[in-house]
Amino acid sequence: MHASVGAVPRRATEAAFAALLLGMLMAQLDGNIVVAALPAVGADLRDPDAIAGVTAAYLLTVTAATPVHGRLGDLFGRRAAFAASVLVFAVGSALCALAPSLGALVAARALQGVGGGGLVVSAVTALGEMFDRAERVRRQVWVTAAFGVSALAGPPVGALLAAGPGWRWAFVINPPLCALALALGLRGLPGRRADAAGGFDVAGAVLVVLGGGCVVLLGSSEALATGPAAVPLVVGALLAGALFARRQRRAPAPLFPPALLAAPGLARTIAVTGLGGVALFGSFTFVPAAVAAGTGLDTGAVGASLVALTGGQLVIGLVFAALARRWSRMVPWGRLGLATGVAGLAALAVVPRTGGPAALAVALAGMALTGAALGLCLQAYTLLGQACAPPEAFGAAMAALTFARQLGGAIGAAALGWLLLAVPDRTTGLAAVLAAAALVLVVALPLAPRRADEPAH
Repeated sequence: MHASVGAVPRRATEAAFAALLLGMLMAQLDGNIVVAALPAVGADLRDPDAIAGVTAAYLLTVTAATPVHGRLGDLFGRRAAFAASVLVFAVGSALCALAPSLGALVAARALQGVGGGGLVVSAVTALGEMFDRAERVRRQVWVTAAFGVSALAGPPVGALLAAGPGWRWAFVINPPLCALALALGLRGLPGRRADAAGGFDVAGAVLVVLGGGCVVLLGSSEALATGPAAVPLVVGALLAGALFARRQRRAPAPLFPPALLAAPGLARTIAVTGLGGVALFGSFTFVPAAVAAGTGLDTGAVGASLVALTGGQLVIGLVFAALARRWSRMVPWGRLGLATGVAGLAALAVVPRTGGPAALAVALAGMALTGAALGLCLQAYTLLGQACAPPEAFGAAMAALTFARQLGGAIGAAALGWLLLAVPDRTTGLAAVLAAAALVLVVALPLAPRRADEPAH
C-alpha cells in the first residue's frame, strides 16, 4: 500500500474500495438500465421519437467530463473529487426520477452524466493511489466484474422496472446508494496531495466538451451521423481537437500535460486504449445484428446469446487475477488481449455469411473471445497506465486513458456505422464492419507498449 494511505486503517481502506466499486457500478449500470427502459420512457412522456436524446445526453457528459474530473482530483484530492461526483450523480438521478417532460429528463441525464464520469475516473485513479502494484492486480478482477455485471444485468433490470414499478425507479434507487457510497468511502479515500499545485485550464475544458460532444453525438445518433449535421460535427470535432492540442502546449496548468505523452509507455498505452475502444466498444452495437443475420435467431434468443460476451469477460478476469500475480508484466497480457480480440472479431465477421448450425457455434466462440479481449485489455492497460503515470499528474493520466477508451468507442460506432451504410448488401456490410474492427486491432498490435516501456517493479 502506498505511503499516502499507510496511516488509514485497513477497515476504512476496504470500505473505500467497496465505495469505489459501488460508484463505478452505478455509473455503468445506469446507462444499460435506461437503454432497456427507453420505450416505456417515450410512451410515458409522449415523445417516442426523441428518446435517443436521453442516452446521448448521458454519454456526452460522461465522456466530456472525464478529463475535467481527472484534473480536479489532482488539485483537490480523490476524496473531494469522489464526494462531488457522488453528490452530482445523486442530484441528477433525483431530477431524472421527477422529470415531468422529455426535455427535463434529457437535461437531468446530462447532469447525471457529469457525476457518472467522475465516479469512473475517481475509481480508476484512487485505486492506483491506494494500493501497490501487486494488490492492484489482485483487485482488478472486481473492477472488471463491475463492468461485466453492468452489461449483463442492465438490460433485464431495465426491462423489469419498466414492466413493473415503472422506469422512474431506475433513478429512484440511486440516491440511497449514493448515500451508502459516501458513508463507506469518505474516511478511507486519499486526500489532497501535499505537492498539489497549479490552476485549472477552463479554455481547455471547454474545448474538450465541444470536441468530445461532437464525436459522441456522431457515435450515439444514427440520424446525426448520416444526416446533414454529420459534416459540421466532424469539422467541429477536428477543429476543437486541433485547438485543444495547441492550448495544452501553452496553458500554465493543462488538463493533459504534454509531459504525459513524453513517457513512451504511457503514450502507447493511451493510444492502444483508444484503438481498442474503436474496435471493441465501437463494434458492440453491430454484434447482435450480425448474429441474427447468420443464425436466423429471433431477438430474444440473440439477446440471450450475448451472455457469451460477458462470460468471456468474467472468465478471463478470473484467470488474469490468478496468474498475473506470478506473471506480473502487463505488456504481454495487453498484447494477448489484442490478439484475442482479432480472433474474436474475425470469427464474428464470418457469422453473417455462414448460416446453419455452424453459425451459432462460431458466433458464441467469437463473442466469448471478444469479451475476453475486452476484459483483458481493460485490466492490463489500466494497470500499465497506473504504473507509468507520474504521481503529480496521476488523475490527468487516468482521465486521459478513460477518455481515450470512451472517445474511441464513439468514433468506432460512427465510423463503422458509415461503413455499414456504404455497403449495399446489409449482410455483407455487417461482415465488413466486424472485419474492419478486427483490422483496427491488427494495427494496434505494433503500436502497443513494449517490454522496455513498462517500469520495473
